[in-house]
Amino acid sequence: MKQIINRFLCVAWLCCLSLSAEDLQQGGADKKSLKPEPRNPNPSAQECKLIAKDPEGHGLLCKIGEKRVLMVSGTPEQMGGAHGRLLADLVPSVMPRTMALVGAGLAVQKGEWFFDRIDEIYRRTSPHTPERFIRECKAMATGAKISERDAICGNFFPELFHCSGVAVRNTASADGRVVHARVLDYMRDINLQKYTVLQVYIPEGGIPWVSVGYAGFLGTVTAMNVRGLAIGEMGGRGEGNWDGIPMTFLMREIAEKAETVGQAVDIMRRIPRTCEYYYVISDAKRDMVGVYATPEKVEVLQPGQQNPLLPTVPQDTVLISGGSRAKALSERVQAQFGKITPEIMMEIIKRPVAMRSNLHNAIFMPETLDLWFADAGKKTPACDEPYTKVNLKALLDFYGSVMP
Repeated sequence: MKQIINRFLCVAWLCCLSLSAEDLQQGGADKKSLKPEPRNPNPSAQECKLIAKDPEGHGLLCKIGEKRVLMVSGTPEQMGGAHGRLLADLVPSVMPRTMALVGAGLAVQKGEWFFDRIDEIYRRTSPHTPERFIRECKAMATGAKISERDAICGNFFPELFHCSGVAVRNTASADGRVVHARVLDYMRDINLQKYTVLQVYIPEGGIPWVSVGYAGFLGTVTAMNVRGLAIGEMGGRGEGNWDGIPMTFLMREIAEKAETVGQAVDIMRRIPRTCEYYYVISDAKRDMVGVYATPEKVEVLQPGQQNPLLPTVPQDTVLISGGSRAKALSERVQAQFGKITPEIMMEIIKRPVAMRSNLHNAIFMPETLDLWFADAGKKTPACDEPYTKVNLKALLDFYGSVMP
């Protein structure tokens, strides 16, 4: 494994330098109008095209336009196995290859051996991680024909995201319904966007849900379930505080068990947590909150509630971001107050709200179960790419019509 890291070390170093330089040059809000550009924001809102069935009957691989869609169901072992088998041509390119590149970059930045740190993270987080996720991870490894160690490294590596989130409702949105956006800014230069997969999970005994994710990744950073609970996060500080459930699996636990914002916050309070994270959570009943969570505490920010760390937060709005990005986000929401639709939200979260490292974006409408998502291009941030629209209920209905 160290030989793999050494091969990528120079490239990763350059990637990290590029990321740091670009993302620090953000500036203030641009002066362009936020009127939607004349383009179709939902170019691929058509029926699923079936690509492959899991030979053991627990999953489908489909395409909507050019976007991959993975759907899996059953026990942890059945879902993990189907994930690995249906994405066997992609998972080994992510685990260990892309993770080796990430590890090399972190080694240059921090002077620490990445896989030693992963071993520590796994040792300290695994007692707090639901055992079903570990079983699913191992089954995925078997299905994809990678080692269990590589699968675990890929799913437990440090979550170092710098993101934004915003949700509006009632007087702030065009029709009163919640419009919730999630911006993921993270290492676009390592080309993780080559392995994007919209993942639909139908867990035995849990709530079906969808994740904007990547081949081999079983947790989530961007999710909505069929009850209309949507969640995204933003990374903070606290690296090294690993004695809790990893953030990506905490979010999955919420997606599979919570029907309302209140239930989601209760789960956060109850389960030991790692590091420092911020979340925007919304639901189909038009409840929504911002959450600040560390291992020691969970603080909730209500819509319209002001905070000294944030710029002006308009009425019926929750927003979380940092620095000049937060200022631009606030100004844009205020400028479009009362008129915000998913299409307007796509314009609101463009740069400089999104960073140049913008890996993916998602816009949720929890009441309708509609989801718009965009992935970064080879040389372009996700905010400059076209969005694809899907509906979670329609995806579940398609799965039920194809699988016996």
